[in-house]
Amino acid sequence: MVVTAGIDIGTGMIKTVLFEVEGDESRWLARRTDRVRSRDPLELAAEAYNQVLEEASLKPADVAYVATTGEGESLAFHTGHFYSMTTHGRGAIYLDPEARAALDVGALHGRAIRIDQRGKVLSYKMTSQCASGSGRFLENIARYLGIAQDEIGGLSRAGDNPEKVSGICAVLAETDVINMVSRGITSANILRGIHSSMADRLAKLLKTMGSIDGVVLMTGGLALDEGLVAALQEAMAKEKVTFPVRSHPQSIYAGAIGAALWGAFRHEKLKRLGELAAA
Repeated sequence: MVVTAGIDIGTGMIKTVLFEVEGDESRWLARRTDRVRSRDPLELAAEAYNQVLEEASLKPADVAYVATTGEGESLAFHTGHFYSMTTHGRGAIYLDPEARAALDVGALHGRAIRIDQRGKVLSYKMTSQCASGSGRFLENIARYLGIAQDEIGGLSRAGDNPEKVSGICAVLAETDVINMVSRGITSANILRGIHSSMADRLAKLLKTMGSIDGVVLMTGGLALDEGLVAALQEAMAKEKVTFPVRSHPQSIYAGAIGAALWGAFRHEKLKRLGELAAA
């Protein structure tokens, strides 16, 4: 049995998990999320790590492997680093064994990751670099509208006459929103329009992956945005994409989960290699 940590340092949020792993069995010990805002991400990650250790009544010496992903490669105390595609893929399989793709929708981009039953990455596709399809853009618009993050999904679903925003450029999209506000368009319809625009791009991205023999699990910071999930389901029906897309209550932790589990795998592999060398 080993204890491993996974730390996913994203642009907007840090996700930290502790796992106990023995063979193919694993269980949560602790987890937390922290918004970066204007704080130093590496300092915040160190604080979060200490907090999950305290929650699990563990010391740093009790952790066999500290795995980072995202922007965590510069974290001073990490043992190893994994690319976010591999961690989101492995985390998706852990959360939903039927998953054969992960749709990672984060602060800066959307990414579809095709995986096999072990969580190994087979292929991936990304949205364009324009921020109008990202969580950061949605946060900026919500701030402009004076809406809290946890209100976005519910308000969007209440929209009954959405107006689409530009799906080409974040600057044009923000201009669209300003014009909508001046014309008296409600926040609910503005948000629903933004979600529809984002969902159209994500549905087209999934369509380029071809047929997927399983579930697409949403991961990343927007995986629990009920407005985006609903809009994506509508957009996929319009694009005639038939495989199911769903989320999980812990989807936001997928990258950190995958890091912790791959860390356990690498730890055992290095241990075996060490034993062979000693023999």
